[in-house]
Amino acid sequence: MALGPEILKSMKRIEIVINEESLDTLIELFRHANVRGYTVIKRAGGLGSTGERDPDDYVFEQPNAVMVIACEENQAEKIIMTLHPKLKDFGGMCLMSDCQWILGPAVSY
Repeated sequence: MALGPEILKSMKRIEIVINEESLDTLIELFRHANVRGYTVIKRAGGLGSTGERDPDDYVFEQPNAVMVIACEENQAEKIIMTLHPKLKDFGGMCLMSDCQWILGPAVSY
């Protein structure tokens, strides 16, 4: 069985990791850019340019949030162009890669 266009759609995947305190600002920015679908994972931890983030540290709590977006290439370009000027303010990181959307329920992109 070959996986063809009746099952898969080529898309872009954007992953953004930012300080959780900046999440509302990022969501508002994307609302203005007409981004219609995303997933948010709060209280993410890790080690990056801002140091170690431990969401379980109750004394010095600085959790990150991860936003994942799957969209068509033209929407990805709009998202990146909207995000790029603000990314230094947010800190964190942004990754974009190719992905395959498995067709099923209505898409949100």
